[in-house]
Amino acid sequence: MNIFNNILAFVLAYLLGSIPSAVWIGKRFHNIDVRQHGSGNAGATNVIRVLGWKTGIPVMIIDAAKGWLASMLPVFLNLAEPCSALLTNLQILTGVVAIIGHIFPLLAGFRGGKGVATFFGILLALQPLLTMGCIVVFLGVLLITGIVSISSISAGVAFPILLFSIFDNPSMVFKIFSILVAITLLITHRKNIGRLLRGEESKLINWSKKDKPVN
Repeated sequence: MNIFNNILAFVLAYLLGSIPSAVWIGKRFHNIDVRQHGSGNAGATNVIRVLGWKTGIPVMIIDAAKGWLASMLPVFLNLAEPCSALLTNLQILTGVVAIIGHIFPLLAGFRGGKGVATFFGILLALQPLLTMGCIVVFLGVLLITGIVSISSISAGVAFPILLFSIFDNPSMVFKIFSILVAITLLITHRKNIGRLLRGEESKLINWSKKDKPVN
């Protein structure tokens, strides 16, 4: 393996993750730093909550694209043989670096989002069918509860469950990664879990007019 290309891949993955789409788009088109409003999170969900769907959807797409591109860097730079376990492992590692960049973005004072959309982008690069399964879980829980945080947690927990039970992968690193993703999502959503337990978590979708979101 070319050491320079490996280092380049990880540096680029972090810089891709560090692109603060929520912050930049909020300031450029609305003169608002979304980190000062709503949940204070620089992610697509908070952008939708604060600035609306028209702004939030592009942010979500960009954040997912960051993860996909970061995980495809080992492929683009020919860091390992196609379809090899080594290539999969490198894709996972560059994806993890992108998530770190998203959570701690160099380009936005190290205050970023929770990495859910970026995680979906990584998973799409690694296992498209498994990604679809997680998206189905996410949308199903969202339609039932109207709450993004519990939908994200459910999809994250579904990741290792679906991988081990249906979409088996020979890479042990990928299996460990799936478990770590579920644990990480639980940790990054710990404040949301607290609000859920207190019945204070805000809803992105309110099916009842009587429901009012609590910030």
